[in-house]
Amino acid sequence: MNQPTITAYLKTYCGWSEGVRAVLRKHQLPFEEKDIIKNPAFRWEMEQKSGQPLSPCVVVNGQMLADISGDEVETYLLANQLVGVTAATTSVPTDRGCSDEEHAAMAAGLPSETGARVKFIE
Repeated sequence: MNQPTITAYLKTYCGWSEGVRAVLRKHQLPFEEKDIIKNPAFRWEMEQKSGQPLSPCVVVNGQMLADISGDEVETYLLANQLVGVTAATTSVPTDRGCSDEEHAAMAAGLPSETGARVKFIE
């Protein structure tokens, strides 16, 4: 299976964004991350390409998947035979955002409820 080319427009601290990251890591897929919080030009680029302002947005082999969850990314990858079924799991939810408490923990680099450290280092 050839690995797809993936660009992910994500927020620094966001449950939805971390769910997308988790799915891509689960399938060991390399991807270019464009942090729309740290770089407003990436937000503008995402909005131009997707036609809307909501994130996460993921481009897979040129196909824009706008305002998408990790679960939806995985469903797309499986349906298009870009990945196979795996027994690997994720340490964070892939189907929802996070609470205010989880946001605060991420920003502080504290462990999440699952025990995974969720601060993102570039």
